[in-house]
Amino acid sequence: MRILHFADLHLGMETYGGVDPATGLSTRLIDVLKALDEVVEYALGNDVDLVLFCGDAYKNRDPSQTHQREFAKRLKRLSESGIIVFLLVGNHDLPNAIGRANAVEIFDTLAVSHIYVGNRLDTYRIPTKRGNVQVVALPWLKRSAFLSREEAKNLSIDQVNEHLQEMMTRRLLDVISDLDPSLPTLLAAHVSVSTAKPGSERSMVVGRDPILLLGNIAQPAFDYVALGHVHRRQVLFQKPLVIYSGSLERLDFGDEGEDKGFYVVDIKLRGEEKQVTYEFRKVNARRFVTLKVDIGAEDLEPSATVLRAITQQEAEIKDAIVRVQLSLPSALESLLRDAEIYKPLREAHYVTIARDVRQEARPRLGEWMSQKMTPTEALKKYLETKKVPDERQKVLLEYGEKLMWENEQRVAGSMEGGR
Repeated sequence: MRILHFADLHLGMETYGGVDPATGLSTRLIDVLKALDEVVEYALGNDVDLVLFCGDAYKNRDPSQTHQREFAKRLKRLSESGIIVFLLVGNHDLPNAIGRANAVEIFDTLAVSHIYVGNRLDTYRIPTKRGNVQVVALPWLKRSAFLSREEAKNLSIDQVNEHLQEMMTRRLLDVISDLDPSLPTLLAAHVSVSTAKPGSERSMVVGRDPILLLGNIAQPAFDYVALGHVHRRQVLFQKPLVIYSGSLERLDFGDEGEDKGFYVVDIKLRGEEKQVTYEFRKVNARRFVTLKVDIGAEDLEPSATVLRAITQQEAEIKDAIVRVQLSLPSALESLLRDAEIYKPLREAHYVTIARDVRQEARPRLGEWMSQKMTPTEALKKYLETKKVPDERQKVLLEYGEKLMWENEQRVAGSMEGGR
């Protein structure tokens, strides 16, 4: 049996994009849809039996009609080809009130052929072209359902999370006891696991999410544990395999440098044993590139320094979402020419420029005067504190001495004339 595992589409996440003139859609929506198309094409062309989506189809619980249409188009292609699709409900798919539908429930309501929706902790026995498979669904638990209970009154958020963790673990163990060990068995979960490294989903913070211990989900009853919610792809355990597929597309700079894609898992029977192998398949995700430029106090042409840094990264910048981070002293801020900086970035998909302006500490003249310095010595000391290069110091000192000499002559002349 061949399974394709992916998660965290977040359709509707349109930061760092614009409007595509050809379609009227957000360019970032198109990025996610292109990645989803790669998933669909792989499944159609590589004999996949089950596509396992582990939650967060949309950015929020009330997706637009356009986002729903584009998602449904891709699912329809899989459904019409006889490929089973299992949709797990994630936290972004949940309604904000009891009784309201979740964002993917429509597929269950319409009983769309070959599409199953995992909206409760339960076992789904699903027929595929290679036989039955057991999928244990562990969707994001509705905190509101627990908070409405009498026992939840006056509990802190930490105490609520402890109760939710205990509930999920207990119910999961109950479900495991009823599984058929002869069938391929998968756990699809949209959860935070204790050993996971967080990705770009910054809202996933210890103390805010219920967190399951790895040992509670890495049960020998499962042949494969497919996870969603954390956006960084990672293998947490080898036997059974416990894997976060990560988000399908890069969503922000927290994903910079991370490969994005999906996992292909093969389960083969070897006598009474099941052999499980897996492979990560990259998609052509939009690149995020950060350029950091630190401009020193002695740099009198900061724009040229920034342009050199951009030129060095020219190949990476094309079609990428680019963040330029500039650090410079306040005295040089007015010398930056934004129009010149933006010119070599025209090939980028999107550009943002941030300035970290340093307030340079000014030397106190009183400290120098207390040392009874001559005017020339004071000027030299000032140039040294400003880190002016030696050659330029020499020129400025010569001009300074000349001006001071001329000033002394004028003062002497005025005193002579007043006698």
